[in-house]
Amino acid sequence: MTKIDGILGRWFPERRMFLRSDTDTKFIRLAPSTQLLGWVGSTAVFAWAIIATAVMLMDNIGSGNVRDQVRREQISYETRLNTLSIERDVRAKEAEMAHQRFSVALEQISEMQSALLASEDRRAELEKGIDVIQTTLRHTMSDRDEARDGMAALSLQLNGTEEGGKTAAGRVDDAIGTVDFLTAALQNTAAERDLIAKGAQDAVDYASELEFQAELVKERNERIFTQLEDAMTISVKPLDKMFNAAGLSSKSLISQVRAGYSGQGGPLTPLSFSTMGQEPDGATLRANRILNDLDRLNLYRIAAQKAPFALPVKSAFRFTSGFGMRWGRMHKGTDFAASHGTPIYATADGVVYSAGWGQGYGKLVKIQHAFGIETRYAHLSKMLVKPGQRVSRGQQIGAMGSTGRSTGTHLHYEVRVGGKAVNPMTYIKAAKDVF
Repeated sequence: MTKIDGILGRWFPERRMFLRSDTDTKFIRLAPSTQLLGWVGSTAVFAWAIIATAVMLMDNIGSGNVRDQVRREQISYETRLNTLSIERDVRAKEAEMAHQRFSVALEQISEMQSALLASEDRRAELEKGIDVIQTTLRHTMSDRDEARDGMAALSLQLNGTEEGGKTAAGRVDDAIGTVDFLTAALQNTAAERDLIAKGAQDAVDYASELEFQAELVKERNERIFTQLEDAMTISVKPLDKMFNAAGLSSKSLISQVRAGYSGQGGPLTPLSFSTMGQEPDGATLRANRILNDLDRLNLYRIAAQKAPFALPVKSAFRFTSGFGMRWGRMHKGTDFAASHGTPIYATADGVVYSAGWGQGYGKLVKIQHAFGIETRYAHLSKMLVKPGQRVSRGQQIGAMGSTGRSTGTHLHYEVRVGGKAVNPMTYIKAAKDVF
C-alpha cells in the first residue's frame, strides 16, 4: 500500500485536514489512495447525474413526439374515413342516377322503335298504293289509245255513205259526242295521274325523312349505350377488385346470391322483341348486356351487404393491437380502443347465434353471415341483441367495455371464414376505395 501511495503521490500528494476546537487540535491524514478513491467516486456520481438527466430529457422528448405522431395519424385516419364516406355516398348517388337515366333511355328507345315500326308499315302501304296507281294509270293509257283508234275509225266512216239508217250528219254528231266524252275522261285521268304522282313523291319524301329520323335515333342510342356501358364499367370494376382483395371469388358470390334471389321480372329482365325469325339486332344485344351488368351490380351490392366490409366502430378510435403473434400467442383479431360505452355496430347482414359471456372474451356477440363468414365482438360493456335475431350492416349490437381478460376499454373484433380466423383488416382495406 505504501508503494501505491508513493506512485500516486505525484498526482495526489498526501494532505492533512486539521480540526481545531477550543481545547485541542486534531488532524485527519488523507493518503494518495484515499484521495484517488474520493476523486473516482465524485466523478462517477457526477457522470451518472449527467447521463440520467440526458436520458430523462430524451425520453420526455421522444414521448412527446410519439404522442404528436399518434395524434396526427389519428386525425389523418379520421379525415380519410370521412372522405371515403363522402365518396361512397357520391358513388351510390351516381349509380342511382345512372339507373334512372337508363330507365328513361329504355322508354325513349321503346317509343322510337314503335314509331319506326309504324313508319315502316306506312311506307309499305304507300308502296302498295303506288303500285296500284301505276297499274291503273297503265290501264287508263291503254284505254286512251283504244279510244284514239276508235276515233280514227269513226273519222273514216264519216266520209262514207249512210249506214244503219243514220245519215252522215248523225254519225258526225255521234263521233263528236264520243270525242268530247273521251277528252273529258282523258283530262280526269291526267288529273288523277298528277295527283297520284304528287302523292307518290310525298310518300318518297316522307320515307326519306323517316330514314333520316331513324339515323338520328340510332346515333342518339349509340351515345346513350356508350355512356351506360362506361358507367357500368366504372361501377363494377371496383367491386370486382374489392372482392378479389378480400380473397372472395366473384363468380361464387354471384352464384350464391342469385340462388337466394331467384325471382324473375321487372326492369332488369332482358329485352325481347319480335324479329320474325331473325337474330336480335345490335341495339337489342347491347341493351341486354347492359341489363345483365345492372343485374350483376345489384348482386354485388347484395353480396357487399352480407360480407364484413365495414368498420365496427364509427366514433373516434385508435388501433391498439393487430392480427398476428402477440406475447408468444396468436392474436386472432384486431383491437379498437375508444371511450367506455362507444357504440359497436354489425359489419354485415347476418343472424346472431350467440350473445353471452365467453371465456376470456367477457361479454361476447357472435354473428353468422353469408358465404361461411362469422364475426365476433368481445369485451363489451353491454349487449343489445339476442341469439336468433337478424341484424343489418350498421345496426348497433352493443357498447364498448372492458369485460373478460382486458387491460382497458377496447373492442376485440374477429372475422372467421369456415371457422378459421383471418385478418379483419383485409376486408376493411379492400373496401376503402369503394365505400
